[in-house]
Amino acid sequence: MVFEKVVELLSDYSDVAADSITEDSTFEDLGLDSLDTVELIMGIEDEFGVTIEMSNEFKTVGSVVKYIEDNME
Repeated sequence: MVFEKVVELLSDYSDVAADSITEDSTFEDLGLDSLDTVELIMGIEDEFGVTIEMSNEFKTVGSVVKYIEDNME
């Protein structure tokens, strides 16, 4: 469920087709620059009620999904 919601948010934000986003997709692959990524992460934080410290570990959609799943209450 987390992956599907993150994909929906990414698709809405980036206009990339949801079916083309995989866990291995990088934000760069999706055409997002650093400002886009920060804005998107803020939206994800609001959606899931988590706090995400931006770091280089969040290179792929899957890495963000795993973080959310590990930190949801």
